[in-house]
Amino acid sequence: MQIEAVFLDRDGTLNVERADYVKSHAEFVLLPGALAALRQLSLLGIPVIVVTNQSAIGRGLVARATVDAIHAYLADLCRHSGGRIDAFYICPHRPDEACGCRKPRPGLFNQAADDFGLDLRRCVFVGDSVSDWQAAQAACCRPILVRTGRQGAQLADLLAQHQADLPLVDDIGAAAACIQQYYVANELALADCVPV
Repeated sequence: MQIEAVFLDRDGTLNVERADYVKSHAEFVLLPGALAALRQLSLLGIPVIVVTNQSAIGRGLVARATVDAIHAYLADLCRHSGGRIDAFYICPHRPDEACGCRKPRPGLFNQAADDFGLDLRRCVFVGDSVSDWQAAQAACCRPILVRTGRQGAQLADLLAQHQADLPLVDDIGAAAACIQQYYVANELALADCVPV
């Protein structure tokens, strides 16, 4: 089946993840190869969508307008590199708020699916954590995990504990190459699940 869209996590996947949160442009540092990967994904001609938990907003550490400005900056960098990001979906809530949009819940994916007319079973999600894998499962997307986040070194062991068999690659560049192979080969299998 043809891939309809690529979803991307932000922190740990596209940029360096900080334990104290990204709260300004100065703290937003792209990972090596991120812009080239975004360009490669953009060339597929399908939506490229960022879905990100930003609890620093709910914790009062950063304003929503600042996060939006950081995303505008990222989108601008991407455009100047020949790529694009079609949309950003943000959960601003703290984990204890039990909202429906905080990954691993599928709310952000469902919103994007409605906005773009997507079948989530025909979408890929690239993330860097077990909760990203769980989010992909909840949304019925095909997951690919990268080792560039805080869980990177332990990710293979964590996935083994969950008996998860999925692509685990070094970085977003390797993930983009994997997605391009799926796209060109037209071999993305539909998951046996119904999106929540």
